Amino acid sequence: ASELSSGINAEYGGHSAEVFTSKFGPFGDILASAGFDRQIFLWNVFGECENIACLPGHKGAITQICFTKDGTHLVSAATDKSLALWDLEAGVRVRQFKSHQSFVNSCNVNGDPAMVCSASDDGTIKLWDSRRRHCVTTLNNTYQVTAVCFNEKGDSVVSGGIDNSVKIWDLKHNEVSTNMKGHTDTVTSLSLSPDGNFVLSNSMDNTVRMWDVRPFAPANRCVKVFVGAQHNFEKNLIRCCWSPQGSKVVSGSADRMVYVWDTASKKLLYKLPGHSGSVNDVDCHPTQPILMTCSSDKSIFMGELK
Repeated sequence: ASELSSGINAEYGGHSAEVFTSKFGPFGDILASAGFDRQIFLWNVFGECENIACLPGHKGAITQICFTKDGTHLVSAATDKSLALWDLEAGVRVRQFKSHQSFVNSCNVNGDPAMVCSASDDGTIKLWDSRRRHCVTTLNNTYQVTAVCFNEKGDSVVSGGIDNSVKIWDLKHNEVSTNMKGHTDTVTSLSLSPDGNFVLSNSMDNTVRMWDVRPFAPANRCVKVFVGAQHNFEKNLIRCCWSPQGSKVVSGSADRMVYVWDTASKKLLYKLPGHSGSVNDVDCHPTQPILMTCSSDKSIFMGELK
């Protein structure tokens, strides 16, 4: 059982509009959420679940947030064409990354000092050093890029976009090393497995797929397909995640449900109700059986994941 004070679940209501992204900090003591109201809220996970900070500054909807590994900073991506690096102790923006020509849809962080990758509607993936202001590398994808994540080593990035394919980019040569086809519609989310061997992708074709991203994997890298989670006309970038041991796979859904599958058998374990709008992001607590979900209904739920 988990240490949630209210037993089964907690609800966080502070946002005035759709919540697009929510994440637990690496130690599981705080969580961050953001969305259409352009501010990032920080909350305590346990006890009274109170709001501990609000970080304003973006001039557009915040599409994704990501904690650094040490939990001291947070990176955010937004439709104002920028990313921001926030010092959580001081509660201030310490850096703004500007170079994208259109909406930034996704961001991810790797390493210490942190490297940041971002994906944009301008058709590029950009790499940033958290200690510098200017973009380090630009990878041209031609088509809008809607999702991005680093591999475990940080020597390649995985991207997905409106061209339906999941690509691995080699950062030594700044080119696509592997192009993985299978999805038949826009990729909305990418998530690296806890062991670093697989990537989970969610797509508007209503499938969540698991890909083998090891360097010398067999030619057909799509290992599993999970079905059930829905997308709709809203075309939100609905996200998926792994449980901390990788034994379960979780996805948000446009039908207001949260889908949980068993990774090994691909069996749907739970279809969790509660939200009254599209469930846009999901995250599993790093140490306890707790699942967090955020939604277009402006709320964030936390509950035990048996």
